[in-house]
Amino acid sequence: MPYAEMPASTAPHDRMLTSEVRILIADDHEIVRIGLQIILEAQRGWHVVASVSDGKDALQKAIETNPDIAVIGHPLALVNGSEVARQMKARIPRAECLIFTKHEDEMLVTELLRAGARGYLLKSDAHHYLIEAIKALAAHKPYFTPKLSEELLQSLTARSRHRHEGNALTVRERQIVQLIAEGHTNKAIAETLNMSLKTVETHRVKVMRKLDLSSRAALVRYAIRNKLIEP
Repeated sequence: MPYAEMPASTAPHDRMLTSEVRILIADDHEIVRIGLQIILEAQRGWHVVASVSDGKDALQKAIETNPDIAVIGHPLALVNGSEVARQMKARIPRAECLIFTKHEDEMLVTELLRAGARGYLLKSDAHHYLIEAIKALAAHKPYFTPKLSEELLQSLTARSRHRHEGNALTVRERQIVQLIAEGHTNKAIAETLNMSLKTVETHRVKVMRKLDLSSRAALVRYAIRNKLIEP
């Protein structure tokens, strides 16, 4: 039967009606990206359409390749995982984001949920649950690593309300802290975040004051403690 005469229900325009899944991988460790690609492409119909090492490239490749699912490492250089998830959901609403991290962190999970990510998998669980997580997200169902207890998920919103708001960083401030800690200049940060140099400088001063820090070294230690960068 010619393609034009195929019934609408069998036409391949909707990949989620078939077993085909297009996957983007973003992680700053090449060995992790290679391992994920080998595991994922062993599944029939699953294709890794892009493999990148930082958040900026992840967003660019997502626009170019239109993946069904993005496996996003955290932390991620240049643009962090939560911002990648937020921008992907805004630009490619159908795409699902699976955060892939070694950190079981309440504040991080809260931030990622608010950004639109619907999957959270610990790297230590990948061997057993990676395929299960991708299948769930391919069906547009949420997936959380088994080690992330139900009690923790239920407490996320309630506990976050009790944090001292004066010391809580905004998503934008967390991005700037990450980039400073990674060693980027104010000019480079402005270019990465598409902001003016003056705005970056204002944010930097505000962050240092809010966190009561007096040096870049202290800010780097803060970023490591709060899992914005790897030590």
